[in-house]
Amino acid sequence: MFRRFALLLAASFAALPSLAAAQTFTNLTHQPPDGVIITMQMTDGTVLAQGSNDSDWWKLTPDIKGSYVNGTWSRMADLPSGYSPYAQAEAVLADGRLIISGGEYNFNQFSFTNQTAVYDPLANKWTMIDPPKGWTNIGDSPEIVLPDGRFVLGYKFKTKMAALDPKTLTWTPLPSKGKNGEHAEEGWVLLPDGSFLTVDVKSHPESERYVPETGKWLDEGSTIVDLRGPQNCCGTCIQYGPKNKCYDPPGETGAAIRRPDGTIFATGAMPDGQNTAHTAIWTPPSKGNKKGRWTPGPDFPNGDEAFDDPVSILPNGNVLAEGYSGALYEFDGKHLTREPFNSAGGILMPLPTGEVLVGGFAVYKSTGTYQPSWAPTISAFPSTVARGSSYQISGTQFNGLNQGAAYGDEFDTHTNYPLVRITNNATGHVFYARTHDHSSMGIATGSAIIMTNFDVPSAAETGASKLEVVANGIPSTAVAITVN
Repeated sequence: MFRRFALLLAASFAALPSLAAAQTFTNLTHQPPDGVIITMQMTDGTVLAQGSNDSDWWKLTPDIKGSYVNGTWSRMADLPSGYSPYAQAEAVLADGRLIISGGEYNFNQFSFTNQTAVYDPLANKWTMIDPPKGWTNIGDSPEIVLPDGRFVLGYKFKTKMAALDPKTLTWTPLPSKGKNGEHAEEGWVLLPDGSFLTVDVKSHPESERYVPETGKWLDEGSTIVDLRGPQNCCGTCIQYGPKNKCYDPPGETGAAIRRPDGTIFATGAMPDGQNTAHTAIWTPPSKGNKKGRWTPGPDFPNGDEAFDDPVSILPNGNVLAEGYSGALYEFDGKHLTREPFNSAGGILMPLPTGEVLVGGFAVYKSTGTYQPSWAPTISAFPSTVARGSSYQISGTQFNGLNQGAAYGDEFDTHTNYPLVRITNNATGHVFYARTHDHSSMGIATGSAIIMTNFDVPSAAETGASKLEVVANGIPSTAVAITVN
């Protein structure tokens, strides 16, 4: 990831128009005060955003009707002194905290820092924690949260991996047997069985899958079409650190995400010597086969590409993909269609409203809707709740069918965790109850019963209400509750 400074100017975002089309693109009424680098969906329904100064963070709160377009921004705690990263790994943990780790830049300088911080939204406080033992660099490393809640990092320059226990905030080395090349510039896609898939960059056009139970990487074959962008994109030696070490970038790909049909859609940059960027589709192993199957997807039109660019799932099952030009495309399983909007290179992230937040300055909404079988279902819940109290709720598919969004080796805005939305029947006013300590962080969990806790806001209105569990913008059927 090489810094795109043009993304950081909120004023330029506000100047982008809303266009009339089947899909809609609407600027936020209140633009982010300091631009936005990355947005993370917090479990209380708010959005936490990193400002353009890298160390400042802001919160977007939806309005009383649940609208993010009409939401408001407030300043939150800055990162501790000495840590001001760009292009870092990050994730919302099962307990509702946010972790950020590493950074290709620190204070706008190449550093591949190993600094790591955890944000507690209840205390509005960042706390620095130690990196994995012996890791002098993390940088823009791949990351993932496993179904059991552990936060896993890949060492950018090597094949090493480590897992953080969120309860103890201690790291444990993970076996990484059979890894094809270093983790640099790679991203990880979580699968329903808890393993995760990656498209190799240095060892392109190969792919592989990691199985946490065995600590082994398994060959998943060639992507058929090369998804890696040119190795000579950024020079042959980027110097960093006090000893001026040399990093030779292996190139870039786009992001990849699981669709509701179980396939993985992966986007690519223009390979060496080519002027067309490809996409590829991975189909999971069928019965009796040890590995999945890759087939070419549609190429990017008009000379565009996904050179380290994000994707997001839409409620209708399509993938919203961003080109390096900022153009937005929808992939419906067969076609990659250019939409008449430009993201200005911003991050994509699903909202619980079914919209996608674009760069923290606008929302994109598509046509169509989800299939009922994709939605969460509620099986056990309290029929009466009190403001300021905490309760348990359980049901199926609370984490959705995928991770919600992806960027690749950094800036992953995963949203595969349940949100609880309470709407007062009389006023129509919307309140999000903070969820925490989910029993699983897996995806596509099927008929398995998933549990989470939710804290009823003290500001929630009393009386007859409806409650929904939302995952990646898809709500459950509402249940009736009374708020006291």
